[in-house]
Amino acid sequence: MVMEVLALALAAVLALGCVLFVARPFLREPEAVDDRIRVAGTGEQERIRLEEERDRALAALKELEFDHRTGKISDADYRESVGPLRSQVARALRALDAQGGAPDERTRAAEVTARV
Repeated sequence: MVMEVLALALAAVLALGCVLFVARPFLREPEAVDDRIRVAGTGEQERIRLEEERDRALAALKELEFDHRTGKISDADYRESVGPLRSQVARALRALDAQGGAPDERTRAAEVTARV
């Protein structure tokens, strides 16, 4: 009987120790390496602006294509609207390429979409 109680107490202490060891990273206050806010330079601000323009145009193009597939937009309206959106995406991509930024996955996907 005493051995069973001792074994249960030891198991409880061991379980509590394991829980505390696993939870330790969540219980500590995170250390900030550098909490200063970095101000983007002019070139970086322009790149961010172009990426946002590209993303907005791609989102609008995606929504337009979805609406066309679901029948909310007629074929004639789709043809009228898709050209300017693709041109806007292509302009943003050309401007990003001119800045010399390496294309990421969204840029490659946008290039494929703009070519279609």
